[in-house]
Amino acid sequence: MRIGVLGTGGMAEALGGAWAAAGHRVLVGGRDRERAARTAALIGAEHGSLAQAARHGEAVLVAVPAAAAPQLVSELAGEIVGRAVVDCTNPLMPTAEGLMLDTGDTGSVALQLATAAPGAYVVKAFNLCHVSIWTLRPPTFENVPLAVPFCADHPTAVAVTATLISSIGCTPAPCGGLARAAYLEATAALAIGLWWEGRQPRAAFPSPAEAPPS
Repeated sequence: MRIGVLGTGGMAEALGGAWAAAGHRVLVGGRDRERAARTAALIGAEHGSLAQAARHGEAVLVAVPAAAAPQLVSELAGEIVGRAVVDCTNPLMPTAEGLMLDTGDTGSVALQLATAAPGAYVVKAFNLCHVSIWTLRPPTFENVPLAVPFCADHPTAVAVTATLISSIGCTPAPCGGLARAAYLEATAALAIGLWWEGRQPRAAFPSPAEAPPS
């Protein structure tokens, strides 16, 4: 699969590197072309402008800060028509009460992107794990492949995202349409807040199957 990556930071490097290692053709695009070239060289990918990355293939990863994502996607709206646009951002705002979502009354950043580029097939995915998890080959814990929840409306986006997830050794976990993306963003706020406090979020979600028979 051809995958364009918008951004040159940690998530661009980690996810882009995972996909490149899996045999996908990845192109990293950034406003700073030299930084895009360095990131691409690190992961064995091509590099170019943001517009080139947006036009590159079936999938486009938005790996820029959440606050900048809607404007960037709006600027590239004409380039990403009919493409699966994967939003891995987390719109988090530190407050005295802990991490809060910074989405105003729009519901989620993913819905903001869908509004900014109505011809694109926006997906919310890859936002629940720390960047370091995506550098594992594959991400497996207690002999179980990592499940990657995602929200998408369009069948093409669902299929492309499932391929992106399964090709790096993870399990696709569809969670409904894009209207439910706000739940993934809220889950990230809760989980990251717990990590910052030195706690383990997964300890709070045992499977009912682990309870002894009544």
